[in-house]
Amino acid sequence: MSLNSVMDWIDEVSGSEYIWFVKYLSGNDTLANGSHQAGPYIPKQIMFGLFPSLKDTGEKNPKVSLDAFVDSHSDAREVHVTWYNQGRRNECRMTRWGGASSPILDPESTGALTVFAFDRRPKENNAVCKIWVCRHALEEEIVEERVGPVEPGRNGWRLWSRRSELQQDFLGNRTTFRSSCFLDANEIPNDWLRDFPSPKVLFEKSIEWGPDDSTGVDERLMKRRRCEYQIFQSIEEAVTLPLVRDGFNNLDDFIATAQTVLQRRKARSGRSLELHVRQILIEEGLQEGRHFSSQPETERGKNPDFVFPSEANYKDFDFPSSKLNMLAVKTTTRDRWRQILNEADRISEKHLLTVQEGISLNQFNEMSENGVRLVIPEPLRDKFPMTIQSNLISLESFIADIRVRAI
Repeated sequence: MSLNSVMDWIDEVSGSEYIWFVKYLSGNDTLANGSHQAGPYIPKQIMFGLFPSLKDTGEKNPKVSLDAFVDSHSDAREVHVTWYNQGRRNECRMTRWGGASSPILDPESTGALTVFAFDRRPKENNAVCKIWVCRHALEEEIVEERVGPVEPGRNGWRLWSRRSELQQDFLGNRTTFRSSCFLDANEIPNDWLRDFPSPKVLFEKSIEWGPDDSTGVDERLMKRRRCEYQIFQSIEEAVTLPLVRDGFNNLDDFIATAQTVLQRRKARSGRSLELHVRQILIEEGLQEGRHFSSQPETERGKNPDFVFPSEANYKDFDFPSSKLNMLAVKTTTRDRWRQILNEADRISEKHLLTVQEGISLNQFNEMSENGVRLVIPEPLRDKFPMTIQSNLISLESFIADIRVRAI
């Protein structure tokens, strides 16, 4: 299928009768890590809104049938929406996909941005869900142009509908999804409402309000990024929702507002992970300019995220290449990891930090064959296939190695 196919598909499922749930498929969603979850996780609040009978029944592990059409891969089957309400489990998943032959459970789909477009129109038989599993980065960019940047992780999903009030109906009391970093409208400074704070300001507040440097490196990174995202959501909701509720005088005003929202989301998402990693490097005793350089120019037009020990060392050809290191940071890696292969020519083994929840064995093997070592926050380790977990490097271990080299 061509790029026109995904654009035509988006137009087809963008009517007011559809509501989208958009997420990156994790290793627990697919079969990449050998888990027995048997299908993608969707928050039960969303599923209860779509299928009230799930919540109203007194049954154990109730389920409803759903006709699922994975249009990106010309695949169709009847699946179940199951609420696992027994024991320690209390979650909803879409199940009965038929194993790895399904593009949803295929390990190669791990890390793919995926749109679940639920048709809200009443049906005589099963409900209907149309699905698009993005096959490459260009398709992901087209989807994110519509819904805004999506974060990997259990809470990084987005809900989208042409009818904004429908989103609110499903989200309900969203504080159940957020920590104390989510702010009520009366807690937001007035100057933030007048001028939306920059990504750097949001980052600085997450450092102030998130865990301090006594917390472990990997947990600190995850919690601070979550905190920053929740601060951003709070302000965005306070600034944008009144505009949506008041309506627009013309189409141009609506488009201008939508573009402002999307660009703001992209600006925050694009810098967040890099800023947090830089802060942690400094907190862990590494000096910028001496032990590491951020966004250095290694060659003309090439600017990796971090080089160790420094840009000056990199450009000194008397300094051994074997003592140089680099770290790229990307929230998702499924296709984007290849971008780092042409960065820092003197460094053959390149390290890549991601917060994506899992990759397939084939993806990992291809990275390894190209000299890419994967760095992940420790809490995400069990999201990856068991056979590669021992080859993953935690951020704390990576920093410890850099510190030893510095000494």
